[in-house]
Amino acid sequence: MLKCVSQVIQMKPVQGKAFNYNLDFAETDFRKHPELYRVGKGEQGVLLVEPYKSEILPHWRFKNPEIAQASSQKIYELFLEYLEQEDFVGADMARKYLQMGYTRSRRYANHKSGKKYNGPVPDDKKGQSGAHGRDQLPREEDPVKAESARIFWEKWQQAKQNDTYQKLMQEHKQKYGTETF
Repeated sequence: MLKCVSQVIQMKPVQGKAFNYNLDFAETDFRKHPELYRVGKGEQGVLLVEPYKSEILPHWRFKNPEIAQASSQKIYELFLEYLEQEDFVGADMARKYLQMGYTRSRRYANHKSGKKYNGPVPDDKKGQSGAHGRDQLPREEDPVKAESARIFWEKWQQAKQNDTYQKLMQEHKQKYGTETF
């Protein structure tokens, strides 16, 4: 852990990103070191931040509305448990999984293959968001996945509008700052 903290102190800011992808995520326990966590944008870090990834990811499913309902409910329950423990990082990660449930369900609702764009991402564009000059594949609405998306959307909105969550987010930002590393 000492290696990770010393890396953070010596690092220059990551320009244009509020979430620092340069941390040693394999060695960082964000429950013990919430000062290293930054909210970022959208779903940034959702598959990296431990121990939350290991606690939440096993429950994340959206194949059909029944599975999406059970999944979103369980993740929302975890969200509430994190809030009870005043664990903002855990609550924010649960919120991100709810958001990702919506975005992935929506993508599969629009594109059966789950692929939004035609062709591979060029090497010089990997890691960037957007189409990178590629043609978007035609949409083909899947009502089952659209319903899964709606279910996750509702839980995501509940989470992000939760008063306790909002309070803890403000406290986290005040205590640890909102600047990049």
